[in-house]
Amino acid sequence: MERYVISGGRPLKGTVPICGAKNAAVAILPAVICSDEPCVIDNIPNISDVEAIIDIMRWMGARIERLSPGRIRIDATTITSCEVPAEMSRKMRASYYFLGALLSRFSRAHVSLPGGCDLGPRPIDQHLKSFSGLGCQWKVEHGNVVVWCDGRLRADHIFFDTVSVGATINAMLAAVKAEGTTILENVAKEPHIVDVANFLNSMGGDVRGAGTDVIKIHGSQYLRGTDYSIVPDQIEAGTFMAAAAATRGDLLITNVIPKHLESIASKLELMGSEITEYDDAIRVRHLGPIRPTNIKTAPHPGFPTDMQPQMAVLLAMAEGTSIITEGIWESRFKYVDELRRMGAQIQLDTGGRAAVVQGVKELAPAALRAPDLRAGAALVIAALSAKGESTISDVSHIERGYENIVGKLSAVGADIRRETVDSGEN
Repeated sequence: MERYVISGGRPLKGTVPICGAKNAAVAILPAVICSDEPCVIDNIPNISDVEAIIDIMRWMGARIERLSPGRIRIDATTITSCEVPAEMSRKMRASYYFLGALLSRFSRAHVSLPGGCDLGPRPIDQHLKSFSGLGCQWKVEHGNVVVWCDGRLRADHIFFDTVSVGATINAMLAAVKAEGTTILENVAKEPHIVDVANFLNSMGGDVRGAGTDVIKIHGSQYLRGTDYSIVPDQIEAGTFMAAAAATRGDLLITNVIPKHLESIASKLELMGSEITEYDDAIRVRHLGPIRPTNIKTAPHPGFPTDMQPQMAVLLAMAEGTSIITEGIWESRFKYVDELRRMGAQIQLDTGGRAAVVQGVKELAPAALRAPDLRAGAALVIAALSAKGESTISDVSHIERGYENIVGKLSAVGADIRRETVDSGEN
């Protein structure tokens, strides 16, 4: 078992480069299946979720060559299988993007229901609604989703009942080669939605309106190869922004798109952080007390749910009372029990959708366990701020979404190491 050992109480100071976005990479890599030629993808984060996607594509028959760190060439024209094995699919939620990509290419797909962090029910009804609209039939048997269409998919006008990032991307992938013009309404608008659309357009696709409420897709019969660089990771950047504030540090965070960080930056400013934006960097400096504020997560451009646990650590040390309302995932507060071990005063409502946070002067070191990806990142921030030695187990969750987090933190002054321990050790 791997764990992090962190001696906290040191301000983080220096420069941190941000990798390509996890949420974009795990969609763009399967999207290469739609292409009729090989593609080169750059700025790929070195994380376990990406490796799982690459393993699936290799198993299906794709030829993948690593050109340099973060840059790979994928020839998906050699893929022969339309099935993703259950043991591979269940490693992460993003495996469902193979449904849309395989439908676009082969008009059929067989993928097990996805895994990933347990954040509550993750129905794929809106995905299936879009596939049905494009002329497909589907069935779910023994945890496997089987979707097929006789001939080429046909365009449709699809209105999503709820805003869903996954369903929006899957519909884009399936429709990019469908016959006619597909209109998607009530779509998600996150930066990685725009990045997937830009990738499809770089291959000769015709996807318009990504980032707005309506996306129009004019189907293309042929998609050429492309050389594409993935957008910077908004959540990794936000995590380091929160870490700078929690440790009363001063970080210059580079390779970012500041506009993508506006909702995070505005909350940090309310908490007392000094934020300076540059063309492709953002500086976060926090010297004084942390002020309380309220946070409510919502689809983009609202406050991102993936940053809620990290900000909760700051509010746990604020001078006053804050309220966090979770508007996306019902099980996002699994980190609360771990923060309570450190002395945090957090009360959850009976429905588990809101938390009242009464700030304490400081958090105490403790032995912690990462329950999921973003909660794990929050616990790292909490341990960095607490004076003394903390340990965090189950760090595989964290490494699903953060490349070399130990090395990056060490480079800006953190006392953190990764070690292997017997499974019986705390």
